Amino acid sequence: MLTIHAATEVRHDWDGAALGDGAVVVEGGRIAAVGTLWDLLERFPGTRVRSWPGVLGPARVHERELPDAPTPRERVHAVLKSGATAVLERHADSPELRAAAARNDVLVLTRAPRTRLDENARADLAVFDESGECIATVCAGRLVHRRR
Repeated sequence: MLTIHAATEVRHDWDGAALGDGAVVVEGGRIAAVGTLWDLLERFPGTRVRSWPGVLGPARVHERELPDAPTPRERVHAVLKSGATAVLERHADSPELRAAAARNDVLVLTRAPRTRLDENARADLAVFDESGECIATVCAGRLVHRRR
């Protein structure tokens, strides 16, 4: 099923220029298209739209120790709530943490790459409000966190 994630502003990467009134089309676990909401609605008529009040961009890589929590699953969930869909290998240092990451499609990486919203890339997105708090996280095409 196709889903368009739209926001007031979309950044292809967190250092780049913003695309106002932007949107990303997600199909399965991949990005099918990036553009303005109106262009994407025209190209993909009838697609479900999720509108977010904030800045949409690529999900982040969690580069620090994983948040403290009672279980590995809760530690990984805290990472997802922060807008990250990947962690560094040195911080996922137990079999339990790596298993929890794998069950949730969270990538375990040796280094933090530059992330971008590109067609055919894995659909890892995050939306942040004006204070920098994460509103929503999409991991491998699945909405895994949204602020209520």
